[in-house]
Amino acid sequence: MSIAQLKKATITVLDGADKGKVIGVLFNPTEYSFERTNSFKATAVPGLGSPLLQFVNGELDQLSMELFLDDYTDPKGPTSLLQPENQPLATRLRDLSKLLLIDRDLHAPPPVRFNWGPMEFSAVIEKLGRKVTMFHPDGAPARATLSITFKEYRTLRQQLEDPRRESADKTKRRVVVGREALWWIANREYDDPNEWVRIAVANDLDDPREIAPGDWLVLPPIENPNGTGGIR
Repeated sequence: MSIAQLKKATITVLDGADKGKVIGVLFNPTEYSFERTNSFKATAVPGLGSPLLQFVNGELDQLSMELFLDDYTDPKGPTSLLQPENQPLATRLRDLSKLLLIDRDLHAPPPVRFNWGPMEFSAVIEKLGRKVTMFHPDGAPARATLSITFKEYRTLRQQLEDPRRESADKTKRRVVVGREALWWIANREYDDPNEWVRIAVANDLDDPREIAPGDWLVLPPIENPNGTGGIR
């Protein structure tokens, strides 16, 4: 029975002076984790027991893992059938650490792409830690564990051609027409005339009668029961 070939994980430099350079990972990670967070803004409203929570924006995806590098492993063993490692660990450590330095062409660290089988993740390296546990007789590192964190990277062209359509803020703006009053605008926008207080707070109005034709008003989203924003 033939030994199954293991698909090797790679890190490819996408731009800059080393564009196209591929750094192979001799041992695939045993696990990895994705993390995504959202930002919310808490707005205090007089008379309420707790602030209104409004969605602001989503943060970038984050991919974290540990990579294992070892010079003493047979470079032609079953973990290296597709891509033997000819460079010593010290060289691969230097290449990986270089990805956090400012590129002379980009004036910023270069973007990279992490590939492992069907997974493809374009990112910049946000954090890289290393723990060396074995050395060559001359003191050069021979075995190391790297903790690496990638943060999602999207070019301006990608964001323009394939924008994320989720609205980060459903706040509306509208102009006051004629003899409109706040309670009338609230009834039209929220189906509740009592919501005029929400509009007054959002626009720093001490007196709801201060509005005049031609004034622009901010109409904040009303909070849903699950805490997400959205005008009813």
